[in-house]
Amino acid sequence: MGRQWLQAKREVASLKKSQATGKIVKEIMVAAKMGGADPSLNARLHAAVEKARKESVNREAIERAIKKGAGIGQEKVVMEHVTFEGYAPHKVPVIVEVYTDNSNRTAPEIRILFRKGQLGGAGSNRFLFDFVGLVEAHHPDAAIDRETAAIEAGANEVESLTYEQNDDIPHDATGARFITDPTAVHTVSKWLAQNGWTIVTSELGYIAKTHLQLTDEQGAEVGEFLQALEDHDDVHRVWAAVK
Repeated sequence: MGRQWLQAKREVASLKKSQATGKIVKEIMVAAKMGGADPSLNARLHAAVEKARKESVNREAIERAIKKGAGIGQEKVVMEHVTFEGYAPHKVPVIVEVYTDNSNRTAPEIRILFRKGQLGGAGSNRFLFDFVGLVEAHHPDAAIDRETAAIEAGANEVESLTYEQNDDIPHDATGARFITDPTAVHTVSKWLAQNGWTIVTSELGYIAKTHLQLTDEQGAEVGEFLQALEDHDDVHRVWAAVK
């Protein structure tokens, strides 16, 4: 029985790695489509490529994804950006961003996940979030001042970021999440990269204006629901009004 359990555990781990790799490759395609094929001029693409390398995605797959996303060569990506708005259990507002090549397939699957979360369907709640630019990065100097970096880079706000919050942040580094105007993401990312910061995320996203207070039991239930959404192959990001 022990051996069977071990094999099952390995199969689950392998499946999760495959899903993670697929999401990274899709992120590269989307980044190349939105900002061009040159990572030096496209902060979002640069961050996605670095993450792919960290996850041991081979060079050929990375280059193919860039070309496909940017429309270079024979293969061209046809991908639709769809946003779902609704509520997790306990009335937690949720925004789900999806990139799909078949919305007729993906939309019903996402709606099923919402029903499993006892939502009764999606509802409009975008007014509960701010649409912003998000740059997550780390610096090797543990004494560096995040606030000063944010001001000089042109960010509006900055928050501390640790390994527990993002496992791309090394334990011994200074991690930070810079919040910017949507139009300033590239400028902020470029300044940070030129001043010793390593960019791990550079994107547009949503930040909840207020966060709900949940009990441990409620938090666990919401967490399971959000994870089910995250695990869907076409889901790009899940934004929720919980910490």
